[in-house]
Amino acid sequence: MSAALRITGRTGILFILANPVAHVVGSDRLNARFAAEGLDMAVSPLHVGPSDLPTVIGTLRLLQNVRGFGVTIPHKIAVMPLLDAVTPRARLIGAVNFVRRDPDGRLTGDNLDGQGFVDGLAAGGIGLAGRRVLQLGAGGAGRAVAFAVAEAGASALVIHNRTAARAQALAEAVGAAWPGCAAASGPDDPRGFDVVINTTSMGMHEGDALPLDVGRLAASTDVAEIIMTPALTPLLVAAQARGCRISLGTSMLDAQYGLVKQLLGISS
Repeated sequence: MSAALRITGRTGILFILANPVAHVVGSDRLNARFAAEGLDMAVSPLHVGPSDLPTVIGTLRLLQNVRGFGVTIPHKIAVMPLLDAVTPRARLIGAVNFVRRDPDGRLTGDNLDGQGFVDGLAAGGIGLAGRRVLQLGAGGAGRAVAFAVAEAGASALVIHNRTAARAQALAEAVGAAWPGCAAASGPDDPRGFDVVINTTSMGMHEGDALPLDVGRLAASTDVAEIIMTPALTPLLVAAQARGCRISLGTSMLDAQYGLVKQLLGISS
């Protein structure tokens, strides 16, 4: 956290709800950005168990200096029925990762994961228009990324998931929303793809297996993560060693900063 950050009774308070909470780095990065821009805002992680989520949400409605809160594993889906409204984007994805609290306590959920991911790629010089993309994982964050990849103009999106039916269902939903992208479920073979995206948790914990056979990665393939900690996952290390251009999960988080400000109506 930046040493310049001061918290007073005038400070707008944000939280990040998670379980577990040790992996959360978004609070530190957001606090640093707020301090750098001279914005009187502060973020703290909250360790919230699944059974306590309704109580916590009800309490946050009552805290009048709370401007909003981020939502991460495992609450992104469970939080939706506890809110007053969700954006069309969040409804399509079926998950929420940020909630705005209005002065009257009304809570509106959005999902900034997908747009943040695409914007983070673009900031690193990686585009998606007209490219073939292999996505590993079809969970909550994976859904957000898949819709955003198709919206960004990918020509094809193949989704691999341990539960094939889940990958197929997501591919069908993406294809229906963005018919210009040939979406399908398929194997985890990266050969022939321009971009590989890991949206699984594989690589977050020491000893995790690699999410695919890195020996099949071509140097021309871009490889991206959504995992924040560690920043350089074993997949990214292996991909970089093969000459691939990589994108860190923290790029997605950093790109969401501007989106959070927009949702909260904050001007710097």
